[in-house]
Amino acid sequence: MNVLGTRLRQEDSPPRIAEHPSDLIVAKGEPATLNCKAEGRPAPTVEWYKDGERVETDDPRSQRMLLPSGSLFFLRIVHGRRSKPDDGSYVCVARNYLGEARSHNASLEVARKSW
Repeated sequence: MNVLGTRLRQEDSPPRIAEHPSDLIVAKGEPATLNCKAEGRPAPTVEWYKDGERVETDDPRSQRMLLPSGSLFFLRIVHGRRSKPDDGSYVCVARNYLGEARSHNASLEVARKSW
């Protein structure tokens, strides 16, 4: 039995990150995807954090979506003079009842215009 009082099944396993996100440089207004793939049994839930804050992905007005694979998809990169909401350091965290696994940090940077 585990701390939750549920029976541990032999086939159950804690989460592990099978694919870590990579650093991205993306033009403002373009779509982008930070990849993350987690394995475990039962299948882990995935959450993303940007600069230590949880990324909201279930708001229909948000430009960010959690894909079924666990990757974070940006409809379009948002970047303004005063506000840089998508610039930052991201990490994906996978959890199931046996524990959690964290990916490597990946930075998302908005490309500067060269002209």
